Amino acid sequence: MLRLIATRLLSALPNLAGVVVITFILTRALPGDPAAYFAGAAATQEAIAQVRSQLGLDKPLLEQFFQYVAALARGDMGLSLTTGQPVAQELLARLPASLEMVFLALLLACAIALPLGVLAATRPGSWIDQLCRLITTAGVSLPTFFTGLLLAYVFYFLLGWAPSPMGRLDPMFSPPPTITGLYLIDAALAGDAAMWWASLKQLILPVLTMAIFVLAPIARMTRASMLSVLSADFIRTARASGLSTGMVLVTYALRNALLPVVTTLGMVFGFMLGSSVIVEKVFGWPGVGSYAIDALTASDYAPVQGFVLAMGVLFVLLNLLVDLLYGLIDPRVTVAS
Repeated sequence: MLRLIATRLLSALPNLAGVVVITFILTRALPGDPAAYFAGAAATQEAIAQVRSQLGLDKPLLEQFFQYVAALARGDMGLSLTTGQPVAQELLARLPASLEMVFLALLLACAIALPLGVLAATRPGSWIDQLCRLITTAGVSLPTFFTGLLLAYVFYFLLGWAPSPMGRLDPMFSPPPTITGLYLIDAALAGDAAMWWASLKQLILPVLTMAIFVLAPIARMTRASMLSVLSADFIRTARASGLSTGMVLVTYALRNALLPVVTTLGMVFGFMLGSSVIVEKVFGWPGVGSYAIDALTASDYAPVQGFVLAMGVLFVLLNLLVDLLYGLIDPRVTVAS
Protein backbone atom coordinates (compact mmCIF):
# COMPACT_ATOMS: atom_id res chain seq x y z
CA MET A 1 0.00 0.00 0.00
CA LEU A 2 2.73 2.46 0.99
CA ARG A 3 4.70 1.50 -2.11
CA LEU A 4 1.65 2.20 -4.29
CA ILE A 5 1.14 5.61 -2.68
CA ALA A 6 4.80 6.59 -3.06
CA THR A 7 4.93 5.36 -6.66
CA ARG A 8 1.79 7.21 -7.67
CA LEU A 9 2.95 10.44 -6.03
CA LEU A 10 6.33 10.25 -7.74
CA SER A 11 4.76 9.46 -11.10
CA ALA A 12 2.53 12.53 -10.71
CA LEU A 13 5.50 14.92 -10.44
CA PRO A 14 6.02 15.20 -14.25
CA ASN A 15 2.30 15.96 -14.65
CA LEU A 16 2.47 18.71 -12.04
CA ALA A 17 5.62 20.07 -13.70
CA GLY A 18 3.71 20.21 -16.97
CA VAL A 19 0.87 22.05 -15.24
CA VAL A 20 3.33 24.63 -13.92
CA VAL A 21 4.90 25.22 -17.34
CA ILE A 22 1.65 25.37 -19.30
CA THR A 23 -0.07 27.62 -16.78
CA PHE A 24 2.87 30.01 -16.70
CA ILE A 25 2.94 30.27 -20.51
CA LEU A 26 -0.84 30.60 -20.93
CA THR A 27 -1.21 33.35 -18.34
CA ARG A 28 1.41 35.41 -20.20
CA ALA A 29 -0.20 34.64 -23.56
CA LEU A 30 -3.67 35.84 -22.53
CA PRO A 31 -4.63 39.40 -23.52
CA GLY A 32 -4.27 42.00 -20.82
CA ASP A 33 -1.44 43.84 -19.15
CA PRO A 34 -1.35 43.73 -15.34
CA ALA A 35 0.91 46.78 -15.29
CA ALA A 36 -1.62 48.82 -17.27
CA TYR A 37 -4.47 47.50 -15.10
CA PHE A 38 -2.85 48.51 -11.83
CA ALA A 39 -1.42 51.78 -13.14
CA GLY A 40 -4.94 52.94 -13.96
CA ALA A 41 -6.76 54.07 -17.07
CA ALA A 42 -5.24 57.56 -16.97
CA ALA A 43 -1.63 56.38 -16.52
CA THR A 44 1.04 57.43 -18.97
CA GLN A 45 3.34 55.01 -20.76
CA GLU A 46 6.16 56.00 -18.41
CA ALA A 47 4.01 55.17 -15.38
CA ILE A 48 2.99 51.82 -16.88
CA ALA A 49 6.64 51.00 -17.62
CA GLN A 50 7.54 51.87 -14.03
CA VAL A 51 4.82 49.56 -12.67
CA ARG A 52 5.94 46.80 -15.03
CA SER A 53 9.49 47.14 -13.75
CA GLN A 54 8.30 47.00 -10.12
CA LEU A 55 6.35 43.80 -10.88
CA GLY A 56 9.33 42.24 -12.62
CA LEU A 57 7.42 41.89 -15.89
CA ASP A 58 10.11 43.68 -17.88
CA LYS A 59 12.52 40.77 -17.40
CA PRO A 60 12.92 38.02 -20.04
CA LEU A 61 10.20 35.37 -19.89
CA LEU A 62 12.67 32.58 -19.13
CA GLU A 63 14.09 34.52 -16.20
CA GLN A 64 10.58 35.13 -14.85
CA PHE A 65 9.85 31.41 -15.13
CA PHE A 66 12.95 30.33 -13.22
CA GLN A 67 12.20 32.87 -10.50
CA TYR A 68 8.68 31.49 -10.26
CA VAL A 69 9.91 27.87 -10.03
CA ALA A 70 12.50 28.83 -7.41
CA ALA A 71 9.79 30.50 -5.34
CA LEU A 72 7.55 27.41 -5.69
CA ALA A 73 10.38 25.23 -4.42
CA ARG A 74 10.36 27.37 -1.26
CA GLY A 75 6.58 27.00 -0.95
CA ASP A 76 5.98 30.55 -2.14
CA MET A 77 3.22 30.95 -4.73
CA GLY A 78 3.72 34.70 -4.92
CA LEU A 79 1.61 37.68 -3.91
CA SER A 80 -1.80 38.58 -5.24
CA LEU A 81 -1.58 42.05 -6.75
CA THR A 82 -5.30 42.68 -6.25
CA THR A 83 -5.33 41.88 -2.52
CA GLY A 84 -1.67 42.22 -1.55
CA GLN A 85 -1.81 38.89 0.31
CA PRO A 86 0.23 35.70 -0.27
CA VAL A 87 -1.52 33.43 -2.76
CA ALA A 88 -0.94 30.27 -0.71
CA GLN A 89 -2.51 31.91 2.34
CA GLU A 90 -5.58 33.02 0.42
CA LEU A 91 -6.01 29.64 -1.27
CA LEU A 92 -5.87 27.87 2.09
CA ALA A 93 -8.41 30.33 3.48
CA ARG A 94 -10.83 29.92 0.54
CA LEU A 95 -10.39 26.24 -0.27
CA PRO A 96 -12.56 24.98 2.64
CA ALA A 97 -15.51 27.01 1.29
CA SER A 98 -15.26 25.28 -2.09
CA LEU A 99 -14.64 21.84 -0.59
CA GLU A 100 -17.60 22.13 1.78
CA MET A 101 -19.96 22.92 -1.07
CA VAL A 102 -18.53 20.27 -3.41
CA PHE A 103 -18.47 17.50 -0.79
CA LEU A 104 -22.08 18.10 0.25
CA ALA A 105 -23.21 18.29 -3.39
CA LEU A 106 -21.49 14.98 -4.15
CA LEU A 107 -23.04 13.32 -1.07
CA LEU A 108 -26.49 14.57 -2.04
CA ALA A 109 -26.03 13.44 -5.64
CA CYS A 110 -24.89 9.97 -4.51
CA ALA A 111 -27.78 9.67 -2.06
CA ILE A 112 -30.20 10.22 -4.96
CA ALA A 113 -28.34 8.72 -7.93
CA LEU A 114 -27.17 5.40 -6.47
CA PRO A 115 -30.59 4.14 -5.29
CA LEU A 116 -32.20 5.55 -8.44
CA GLY A 117 -29.70 3.74 -10.68
CA VAL A 118 -30.13 0.47 -8.78
CA LEU A 119 -33.94 0.64 -8.94
CA ALA A 120 -33.87 1.52 -12.63
CA ALA A 121 -31.58 -1.45 -13.34
CA THR A 122 -33.78 -3.89 -11.44
CA ARG A 123 -36.92 -2.66 -13.23
CA PRO A 124 -35.89 -1.85 -16.82
CA GLY A 125 -38.64 -0.21 -18.82
CA SER A 126 -40.72 0.64 -15.74
CA TRP A 127 -41.79 4.10 -14.63
CA ILE A 128 -38.77 4.23 -12.30
CA ASP A 129 -36.48 3.57 -15.27
CA GLN A 130 -38.22 6.30 -17.27
CA LEU A 131 -37.92 8.68 -14.29
CA CYS A 132 -34.20 7.92 -14.07
CA ARG A 133 -33.76 8.74 -17.75
CA LEU A 134 -35.76 11.95 -17.39
CA ILE A 135 -33.74 13.14 -14.40
CA THR A 136 -30.41 12.32 -15.97
CA THR A 137 -31.35 14.00 -19.24
CA ALA A 138 -32.52 17.13 -17.43
CA GLY A 139 -29.42 17.12 -15.24
CA VAL A 140 -26.97 17.20 -18.14
CA SER A 141 -29.13 19.54 -20.26
CA LEU A 142 -29.54 22.39 -17.77
CA PRO A 143 -26.44 24.60 -17.37
CA THR A 144 -25.41 25.12 -13.77
CA PHE A 145 -25.68 28.91 -13.96
CA PHE A 146 -29.26 28.61 -15.25
CA THR A 147 -30.20 26.10 -12.55
CA GLY A 148 -28.65 28.29 -9.85
CA LEU A 149 -30.39 31.44 -11.02
CA LEU A 150 -33.70 29.58 -11.33
CA LEU A 151 -33.46 28.13 -7.82
CA ALA A 152 -32.50 31.51 -6.38
CA TYR A 153 -35.39 33.20 -8.20
CA VAL A 154 -37.98 30.66 -7.04
CA PHE A 155 -36.89 29.90 -3.49
CA TYR A 156 -35.44 33.29 -2.51
CA PHE A 157 -37.23 35.92 -4.58
CA LEU A 158 -40.68 34.35 -5.06
CA LEU A 159 -41.18 32.10 -2.04
CA GLY A 160 -38.75 33.65 0.43
CA TRP A 161 -37.80 30.25 1.82
CA ALA A 162 -34.06 30.51 1.21
CA PRO A 163 -31.67 33.16 2.57
CA SER A 164 -30.13 35.71 0.24
CA PRO A 165 -27.55 34.09 -2.08
CA MET A 166 -24.73 36.28 -0.85
CA GLY A 167 -21.96 34.13 0.60
CA ARG A 168 -21.41 31.48 3.24
CA LEU A 169 -23.16 33.20 6.13
CA ASP A 170 -25.85 35.77 6.80
CA PRO A 171 -24.30 39.17 7.66
CA MET A 172 -25.92 39.08 11.12
CA PHE A 173 -23.69 36.12 12.06
CA SER A 174 -19.96 36.09 12.65
CA PRO A 175 -17.98 33.12 11.32
CA PRO A 176 -17.36 30.30 13.82
CA PRO A 177 -13.88 29.86 15.32
CA THR A 178 -11.70 28.49 12.54
CA ILE A 179 -10.66 24.89 13.14
CA THR A 180 -11.20 23.13 9.83
CA GLY A 181 -12.49 26.06 7.77
CA LEU A 182 -15.71 24.09 7.12
CA TYR A 183 -18.46 26.13 8.75
CA LEU A 184 -20.75 23.18 9.47
CA ILE A 185 -18.01 21.27 11.28
CA ASP A 186 -16.60 24.33 13.06
CA ALA A 187 -20.07 25.42 14.24
CA ALA A 188 -20.77 21.88 15.48
CA LEU A 189 -17.45 21.76 17.35
CA ALA A 190 -18.25 25.15 18.91
CA GLY A 191 -21.68 23.87 19.97
CA ASP A 192 -23.45 26.75 18.21
CA ALA A 193 -26.69 25.32 16.82
CA ALA A 194 -27.89 28.66 15.43
CA MET A 195 -24.63 29.14 13.56
CA TRP A 196 -24.79 25.58 12.21
CA TRP A 197 -28.34 26.05 10.94
CA ALA A 198 -27.50 29.42 9.38
CA SER A 199 -24.51 27.87 7.57
CA LEU A 200 -26.63 24.96 6.34
CA LYS A 201 -29.32 27.27 4.96
CA GLN A 202 -26.74 29.19 2.94
CA LEU A 203 -25.44 25.90 1.53
CA ILE A 204 -28.78 24.47 0.38
CA LEU A 205 -29.18 26.28 -2.95
CA PRO A 206 -25.55 26.06 -4.20
CA VAL A 207 -25.32 22.42 -3.12
CA LEU A 208 -28.62 21.60 -4.83
CA THR A 209 -27.44 23.37 -8.00
CA MET A 210 -24.30 21.29 -8.24
CA ALA A 211 -26.01 18.05 -7.19
CA ILE A 212 -28.64 18.33 -9.94
CA PHE A 213 -25.90 18.56 -12.55
CA VAL A 214 -23.63 15.74 -11.31
CA LEU A 215 -26.24 13.15 -10.31
CA ALA A 216 -26.90 12.44 -14.01
CA PRO A 217 -23.58 10.69 -14.83
CA ILE A 218 -23.61 8.86 -11.48
CA ALA A 219 -27.13 7.52 -11.97
CA ARG A 220 -26.46 6.51 -15.57
CA MET A 221 -23.24 4.68 -14.71
CA THR A 222 -24.89 2.95 -11.74
CA ARG A 223 -27.76 1.76 -13.93
CA ALA A 224 -25.48 0.54 -16.73
CA SER A 225 -23.09 -1.20 -14.34
CA MET A 226 -25.91 -2.87 -12.40
CA LEU A 227 -27.56 -4.10 -15.62
CA SER A 228 -24.28 -5.71 -16.65
CA VAL A 229 -23.75 -7.38 -13.27
CA LEU A 230 -27.34 -8.57 -12.87
CA SER A 231 -27.03 -10.58 -16.08
CA ALA A 232 -23.91 -12.40 -14.85
CA ASP A 233 -23.90 -16.11 -14.04
CA PHE A 234 -22.96 -15.68 -10.37
CA ILE A 235 -26.06 -13.54 -9.79
CA ARG A 236 -28.28 -16.25 -11.28
CA THR A 237 -26.51 -18.80 -9.09
CA ALA A 238 -27.05 -16.66 -5.99
CA ARG A 239 -30.74 -16.35 -6.75
CA ALA A 240 -31.06 -20.06 -7.45
CA SER A 241 -29.43 -20.76 -4.07
CA GLY A 242 -32.41 -19.14 -2.36
CA LEU A 243 -30.70 -15.94 -1.19
CA SER A 244 -32.96 -12.97 -0.53
CA THR A 245 -33.35 -10.27 -3.13
CA GLY A 246 -31.78 -7.66 -0.85
CA MET A 247 -28.70 -9.79 -0.20
CA VAL A 248 -28.26 -10.52 -3.90
CA LEU A 249 -28.56 -6.84 -4.83
CA VAL A 250 -26.42 -5.37 -2.07
CA THR A 251 -23.86 -8.04 -1.22
CA TYR A 252 -23.24 -9.45 -4.69
CA ALA A 253 -24.54 -7.15 -7.44
CA LEU A 254 -23.91 -3.68 -6.05
CA ARG A 255 -20.45 -4.45 -4.71
CA ASN A 256 -19.32 -5.79 -8.07
CA ALA A 257 -20.94 -2.86 -9.88
CA LEU A 258 -19.25 -0.22 -7.73
CA LEU A 259 -15.84 -0.16 -9.46
CA PRO A 260 -16.95 1.78 -12.57
CA VAL A 261 -19.18 3.92 -10.33
CA VAL A 262 -16.20 4.85 -8.14
CA THR A 263 -14.24 5.77 -11.27
CA THR A 264 -17.12 8.00 -12.33
CA LEU A 265 -17.26 9.57 -8.87
CA GLY A 266 -13.57 10.44 -9.10
CA MET A 267 -14.03 12.08 -12.48
CA VAL A 268 -17.17 13.90 -11.35
CA PHE A 269 -15.55 15.19 -8.18
CA GLY A 270 -12.58 16.53 -10.12
CA PHE A 271 -14.92 18.21 -12.56
CA MET A 272 -16.89 19.74 -9.69
CA LEU A 273 -13.77 21.29 -8.21
CA GLY A 274 -12.88 22.94 -11.49
CA SER A 275 -16.38 24.05 -12.45
CA SER A 276 -17.47 25.25 -9.01
CA VAL A 277 -16.51 28.77 -10.12
CA ILE A 278 -19.85 29.14 -11.93
CA VAL A 279 -21.89 28.28 -8.86
CA GLU A 280 -19.63 30.43 -6.68
CA LYS A 281 -20.20 33.48 -8.86
CA VAL A 282 -23.99 32.93 -8.94
CA PHE A 283 -24.27 32.65 -5.16
CA GLY A 284 -21.46 35.01 -4.15
CA TRP A 285 -19.56 32.10 -2.63
CA PRO A 286 -16.04 33.07 -1.46
CA GLY A 287 -14.27 29.97 -2.78
CA VAL A 288 -11.11 29.43 -4.79
CA GLY A 289 -12.97 29.46 -8.10
CA SER A 290 -14.32 32.99 -7.74
CA TYR A 291 -10.90 34.05 -6.42
CA ALA A 292 -9.24 32.76 -9.59
CA ILE A 293 -11.79 34.39 -11.89
CA ASP A 294 -11.39 37.78 -10.17
CA ALA A 295 -7.62 37.45 -10.53
CA LEU A 296 -7.92 36.45 -14.18
CA THR A 297 -10.08 39.50 -14.88
CA ALA A 298 -7.37 41.71 -13.39
CA SER A 299 -4.56 39.85 -15.23
CA ASP A 300 -3.19 38.91 -11.82
CA TYR A 301 -0.95 35.97 -12.72
CA ALA A 302 0.03 34.54 -9.34
CA PRO A 303 -3.48 33.62 -8.07
CA VAL A 304 -4.39 31.99 -11.40
CA GLN A 305 -1.20 29.93 -11.40
CA GLY A 306 -1.72 29.00 -7.76
CA PHE A 307 -5.32 27.96 -8.39
CA VAL A 308 -4.44 25.70 -11.34
CA LEU A 309 -1.55 24.12 -9.43
CA ALA A 310 -3.77 23.52 -6.38
CA MET A 311 -6.40 21.85 -8.59
CA GLY A 312 -3.67 19.69 -10.13
CA VAL A 313 -2.52 18.52 -6.69
CA LEU A 314 -6.11 17.77 -5.68
CA PHE A 315 -6.64 15.74 -8.87
CA VAL A 316 -3.52 13.68 -8.10
CA LEU A 317 -4.70 12.98 -4.54
CA LEU A 318 -8.18 12.17 -5.82
CA ASN A 319 -6.89 9.63 -8.34
CA LEU A 320 -4.79 8.06 -5.60
CA LEU A 321 -7.85 7.78 -3.37
CA VAL A 322 -9.82 6.11 -6.19
CA ASP A 323 -7.03 3.54 -6.63
CA LEU A 324 -7.09 2.77 -2.91
CA LEU A 325 -10.87 2.42 -2.94
CA TYR A 326 -10.59 -0.20 -5.69
CA GLY A 327 -8.74 -2.48 -3.29
CA LEU A 328 -11.22 -1.89 -0.49
CA ILE A 329 -14.25 -2.63 -2.67
CA ASP A 330 -12.78 -5.70 -4.35
CA PRO A 331 -9.52 -7.15 -2.91
CA ARG A 332 -9.07 -9.12 -6.15
CA VAL A 333 -8.35 -5.89 -8.01
CA THR A 334 -4.69 -5.02 -8.29
CA VAL A 335 -3.68 -1.53 -9.35
CA ALA A 336 -0.46 -1.47 -11.31
CA SER A 337 2.21 0.56 -9.58
